[in-house]
Amino acid sequence: MQLQLISLVLICLHSMEYIDSQHASRIRRHRRLHPGVSHGCQGGCATCSDYNGCLSCKPRFFFFLERNGMRQTGVCLSSCPNGYYGTRSPDINKCTKCKADCDACFNRNFCTKCKAGFYLHMGRCLDICPDEYEPKEQHMECTAIVHCEVGEWSQWSPCSKRGKTCGFKRGEESRTRETLRVPSASGDTCPATKEKRKCAVQRRRCRKGERKEGSERKRKPNKENKEENQESRQEERNTDNREESENKNKTEHRRRKAQNKQHVSTAGSTAH
Repeated sequence: MQLQLISLVLICLHSMEYIDSQHASRIRRHRRLHPGVSHGCQGGCATCSDYNGCLSCKPRFFFFLERNGMRQTGVCLSSCPNGYYGTRSPDINKCTKCKADCDACFNRNFCTKCKAGFYLHMGRCLDICPDEYEPKEQHMECTAIVHCEVGEWSQWSPCSKRGKTCGFKRGEESRTRETLRVPSASGDTCPATKEKRKCAVQRRRCRKGERKEGSERKRKPNKENKEENQESRQEERNTDNREESENKNKTEHRRRKAQNKQHVSTAGSTAH
């Protein structure tokens, strides 16, 4: 039993020595065929040389020729630099150059960043944005033009004058609407969101609580309030004068109408 174990161990040792000798011979043969090539490379290089740098890369690394003056040196990168995109194949993973107007790309037909003077639009680099798009200088992209959008008008406010709804006959009423979408730089501007119009109501006296605002203004007189009070009094006088003139005209019209009726009836009785 012990002899069998010893023989088995000797067989294993001979096998390991054979494998090591075969591996060493392959390395020596590769060095004879490719002088200056090393397998003890640093970084992502699988094989390299002192003069040319990386000759092949480890899996998941991309081969890239780095230019130093007139000389090109191979390097292996985990991701490709700007202006290049990575392509994978069974033979080699390498960095391929993007189009001339593209500064960064996902593949040859899809750019993610354009060079100066070009605008990015749907993976392409354009010098002018297409219709219905406008250039966004901050990111050098073409974005859709946004036009203003407003909501429906509100109801007209109660007829008022200087914040009060009493003590006058003619005032103003207003209505508003909300801006739903703010326009972009090239979009259609928003129409008016507030309207005012003149209004007339039956004049009534202000109650005690409604006069409070006016009394507070009187306690704090200033130039603006004085001007407003003067304008208010003048407008009230004008309104009173108009009403008085209208009443006089109506009275005169009724008097003349009555005189005409009386004259017609007198003429008729004389004729009989």
